[in-house]
Amino acid sequence: MGNNIVFEKSKTFTVRITKLKNYLNSEKKEYHMADQVYRSGTSIGANISEAIKGHSKRDFVAKLQIAFKEAGETEYWLESLFNTGYLTEKQYGSIKTDCIELIKLLTSILNTSKQNL
Repeated sequence: MGNNIVFEKSKTFTVRITKLKNYLNSEKKEYHMADQVYRSGTSIGANISEAIKGHSKRDFVAKLQIAFKEAGETEYWLESLFNTGYLTEKQYGSIKTDCIELIKLLTSILNTSKQNL
């Protein structure tokens, strides 16, 4: 899996999301949205990993669809954290860019994979 771009980017994103959760908990004393963004943000990579190890093409697509949905939920929570003042514009812009990149990669992979089912 070392050469898989979307998997590698999802691992990097997991680290960022984990650091964000720790920052929100310790610096901002925000726990609910921090937990929500952590759950959805770390789920992206976990589902990509499961997809790569899937038993079939349909299993691969199903797991990537879950990763795509989790990325969308993560984008929502990041926007909510920004809109409520827990993230600065700079913090939000940086991590949102990474999230959007994952969404675009997943969209592309899913579109190609669905054509080949």
